[in-house]
Amino acid sequence: MAARAATLPHSRHRGTPVVGTVTRGTTNPNRLRRMDRWIAATHGAELRRAGDPVAVDLGYGAAPWTAVELLTRLRAAAPHARVVGIEIEPERVAAARPYEREGLAFRHGGFEIPVPGNPVLVRAANVLRQYDEAEVAAVWERLCARLAPAGGGSRGGLLVEGTCDEIGRRHVWVALGPEGPRTVTFATRLGSLDRPSDLAERLPKALIHRNVPGEPVHAFLRDFDRAWAAAAPYASYGARQRWIRAVRDLTADWPVTDSPARWRQGEVTVAWEALAPVR
Repeated sequence: MAARAATLPHSRHRGTPVVGTVTRGTTNPNRLRRMDRWIAATHGAELRRAGDPVAVDLGYGAAPWTAVELLTRLRAAAPHARVVGIEIEPERVAAARPYEREGLAFRHGGFEIPVPGNPVLVRAANVLRQYDEAEVAAVWERLCARLAPAGGGSRGGLLVEGTCDEIGRRHVWVALGPEGPRTVTFATRLGSLDRPSDLAERLPKALIHRNVPGEPVHAFLRDFDRAWAAAAPYASYGARQRWIRAVRDLTADWPVTDSPARWRQGEVTVAWEALAPVR
């Protein structure tokens, strides 16, 4: 885990402290579909094994669409999954309450994650984008400490934190376990892509200011663009085949952790250690 950052801000509502600050809360239906599908595919087994498969949608925003959709997508992989949407703005929680049903609830709170026990999943999309880079390490550490611990054949809970555009065409996220960061995933609607480095504008807060010469994420995106250019002949078979060819070439120099089954979805996942910022 990265070194602890500056102390996180606190807000108060009726005397109860919550950790964090109010963000813009912008959201759209279906915006997080790429992240949700990846979670269901890669973390569904952990949710199925869990005695109480609780997932948290942290900072769902001004409308509850992302929490509603997360429940539907997780239950396709883990039928007993439950979702708790958490928002730091009390008015947003009140507005979401009419959407509660079996398996779906909404709570007022922040990075302290006000749910009993340890969730198997915490999803925080487009939340840290509005914080300072110096605050990211402390947020990650706090959230990872709330995850279900590893043990008994389980790797423990998962924190998925990242950023996407307004309609979910381009998305980059970091996956973290109780021990800290594991991987970085780049996901896109391939038909909208000119070159892979277009995803740079959606890097999560921990990486977005590191896309400069001398930093690993900059070198990765440079190499990805080169592989994409070299794969241009495959474009005649479609953008998907070009992406698959480019990612396959990347595996010669970068620790890609997923397989062609995920590449076909317009994704590639890389070990965090390869892209971690230079300290």
